Amino acid sequence: MTSPLSETFGFERVSTEERERRIRAVFDAVAPRYDLMNDVMSLGIHRLWKRSVARAAAPRPGQLIVDLAGGTGDVARLMAGDGRRVVVCDPSAGMMAVGRDRSAAAGVEFVEGKAEAMPFADDSVDTVTIAFGLRNATSPEAGLAEIFRVLKPGGRLLCLEFSRPWGPIRPVYDAWSFHVIPRLGAWVARQPAAYSYLVESIRRFPDQRELARLMRHAGFAPVEWRDFSAGIACLHVGGKP
Repeated sequence: MTSPLSETFGFERVSTEERERRIRAVFDAVAPRYDLMNDVMSLGIHRLWKRSVARAAAPRPGQLIVDLAGGTGDVARLMAGDGRRVVVCDPSAGMMAVGRDRSAAAGVEFVEGKAEAMPFADDSVDTVTIAFGLRNATSPEAGLAEIFRVLKPGGRLLCLEFSRPWGPIRPVYDAWSFHVIPRLGAWVARQPAAYSYLVESIRRFPDQRELARLMRHAGFAPVEWRDFSAGIACLHVGGKP
């Protein structure tokens, strides 16, 4: 299946190869200030959303948990603990370099890999989490298929993504996204173009119902979702039968 996102970068039309190159460059560029920028953009609320993901993952001893597109390891550190293996899998060397420095004491591992090609065997992973990373895959549909491949039967995918806010707050949310966030990107991260891309990519990404449909198409069942902050973000959970 060809993804409608696979030849775009924000609102630009680009080749698939150029999309992948540009996205990797974005995250390498913003890595040192990425977590700070997330705090500023979301007023710290992203940390509450990610804690909800970690609680829903319910990590247990003996499990292999992969935090896909886990970047600096903030979600992975929340799931780390004795007797379990938590691995960040991310294509950005810059993001993982920052993450390794911050995660050494937690025992989190880091491996290079992208959503469409993870270095894990079939039916080997208990839980995959991905927070604000699926929309940056070259093909989200291929990423979902790859996640399904590596999960054990009975395993789960927990996908936290920006989504479609409830109607009454959309005008305020749009104004914040398009006019404030790029300026914050210029001030805090010194990368206004990168944060313009991130805002634009949110607008192109499927809404709650469409993402659930894509997950079911990849084989996940059941698929459920929960809105956070009036639909600004949404957690989708899908099981592998």
